[in-house]
Amino acid sequence: MLSLRAVNHYYGTHHSLWNVDLELLPGECTCVTGLPGMGKTTLLNCIAGHLPVESGSILWHDAGKPARDLQGVSAEARMALGISYVPEDRRIFSRLTVEENLQLAMMAATGQPQAIPADIFDLFPELYGLRQRRGAELEEESLHQLSLARALVTRPRLLILDEPTRGIGHNMMQTLCAVIVRLNRELGLTVLLVEQRLSFIRHVADRFCLLHRGRNVAQGSVAQLDDKLLAHWMAP
Repeated sequence: MLSLRAVNHYYGTHHSLWNVDLELLPGECTCVTGLPGMGKTTLLNCIAGHLPVESGSILWHDAGKPARDLQGVSAEARMALGISYVPEDRRIFSRLTVEENLQLAMMAATGQPQAIPADIFDLFPELYGLRQRRGAELEEESLHQLSLARALVTRPRLLILDEPTRGIGHNMMQTLCAVIVRLNRELGLTVLLVEQRLSFIRHVADRFCLLHRGRNVAQGSVAQLDDKLLAHWMAP
């Protein structure tokens, strides 16, 4: 699906990612974790095409085709390949309705107007009754659902989520957990997320990548993300 090889990134003279290697396998859920300020969101933005990579490669694999290096490929073109990104701030258009937000996302991905797929409202039934509500009128949990729905209407092959549980309540967290598990394990969608809640990580993820000061210091199956490893790298 996607391979990162020795990826480096700088903010000016600040070296933010150091030779990061990461392998995303089709149909798996991978979690990037670590303390705040360790480069997690920077990594997601490099993969999504919102930040440039100084060196290294980000390779997109299509079955039966040569690997494609995404260096120089715009965020819009990456979306067309099947990479959909939900940032932490969600970036909903507050003056547009739920329906308009979803339709705009489909237009950006396909270049033409399309009907909203019915299965989107199967995943988020609450949004169906809010179709004509503007983003500015939505409660926080409905905004969260809309941000996920907007990413999914583009029919991505890789769904990227930045801190999806931040600022949400227990009920929404359970809904989110169920949606990710269904998308990943039942429908085969590849998922990459940044997350710090260990209980959530262990429930949804197959593999993990632990960043510390921009370096990938540990990775493997979620079963290997044990208390000893966490105490060593994530003690405040």
